[in-house]
Amino acid sequence: MSANSLNHLFENELKDIYDAEQRIDEALGEMAEEVEHDEIAQAFRDHQQETEGQIDRLEQVFELVDASPGDEECEATQGMIEEHDEFLDSNPEQGEIDVFDVTAGQKTEHYEIATYGNLAKLADRLGMDEAGDLLHENLEEEEEFLDRLVDLTENYDYDQLT
Repeated sequence: MSANSLNHLFENELKDIYDAEQRIDEALGEMAEEVEHDEIAQAFRDHQQETEGQIDRLEQVFELVDASPGDEECEATQGMIEEHDEFLDSNPEQGEIDVFDVTAGQKTEHYEIATYGNLAKLADRLGMDEAGDLLHENLEEEEEFLDRLVDLTENYDYDQLT
């Protein structure tokens, strides 16, 4: 694969994750408000702050590679948000919302981890060391948040749903 093709792929994926992070930032705030479980709400608020930092790092990457976010839309994230909205429209009980939101967060984190992992490898391959470092930092935060969500589901009292 030529460097030109790798650059094109890199920029396309970068634009995609930038849009995803914008959408996720907004969704995290909404999810923090709709859940009842304090630890879950705090996890979403904490990650919303991290997400804002990730957006800042992505903007730095755009500057480093002399590109702009453009108008790329992340259809995967749009789909996950639509799925969330449809679930809420079904009038679930509060405990169901808490569990659904943690699961939705895990799905989103897996998507972000895959995307950042690929972007970091592409940056490394293209010799974009500074951009790669910023992307690796975002990747690490996403992995840590996924671990936190997994811990929350393992410690959740599912008996309250019965």
